[in-house]
Amino acid sequence: MSELSARGDSRCPTPGSDDTDARPRTNARWVPDPSSASRHAERPTLNVVGDPKILIVEDDPAIGLGLRTALEGQGYAVTWVDTGQRATDTANITFDLILLDLGLPDLDGIEVCRRVRALGNTATIVILTARTDEIDVVTALDAGADDYLTKPFRLAELMARVRAHVRRERAPYPANNTAIVVGDLRVETEARRVYAHGVEIELRPKEFELLSLLAAHAGCALTRERIMTEVWDTHWFGPTKTLDMHISGLRRKLGEPAPVTITTLRGVGYRLEAS
Repeated sequence: MSELSARGDSRCPTPGSDDTDARPRTNARWVPDPSSASRHAERPTLNVVGDPKILIVEDDPAIGLGLRTALEGQGYAVTWVDTGQRATDTANITFDLILLDLGLPDLDGIEVCRRVRALGNTATIVILTARTDEIDVVTALDAGADDYLTKPFRLAELMARVRAHVRRERAPYPANNTAIVVGDLRVETEARRVYAHGVEIELRPKEFELLSLLAAHAGCALTRERIMTEVWDTHWFGPTKTLDMHISGLRRKLGEPAPVTITTLRGVGYRLEAS
């Protein structure tokens, strides 16, 4: 395995013009049609093999049916359940993405997230929540969620995030034998393992991709837009607060004394460098 000892000055990206996102944008909030909400969530079923599979965990029938209808209209194979127990019962089914409401009638969504992860399910989990306190978002991410969206949300933003996450979930990881070393941090890109001071630390997929990007450009200022583009999607649609939450999670997991410092550059983005 070859090692790449990151030096900032030779790896800093050259700023360029942003690509234009041709997707339509709208300020309208999505409100499901309650008249169509008479249908109920189904018991877990395995959908057609080959189609991107999405699990919706939502107890509100208007939202659940609206989401299922919209996603099926885009060609996704969708299963909708309305309780946390039914969600955990599906953990043995392979999904590309799970849309998880936190306010479920039987189990808190964060507990559902923990149970799904404990059962070995590695699907991307996007939290749908009306909670706005930062502690709730941090707790959900620590429980294993990859992203979150605050209700009420725009349907266009949700669909953009779904496309982004499914595309990245199905994309093969690039095979290379490079280990990125910055100070006492070592990132093995092929094995997807991270060591701080020689001790392995466990990261969620998005945390690993974020740390790998920052480490590969150690010493450089990376803009929020660039990070969102490379870690989340080619053309990210929506706010970038989820990035701040993942940075906070990385800082906690790297521990004290941290092998590297991740500096917040106000109005710009982040920079990683050896401590």
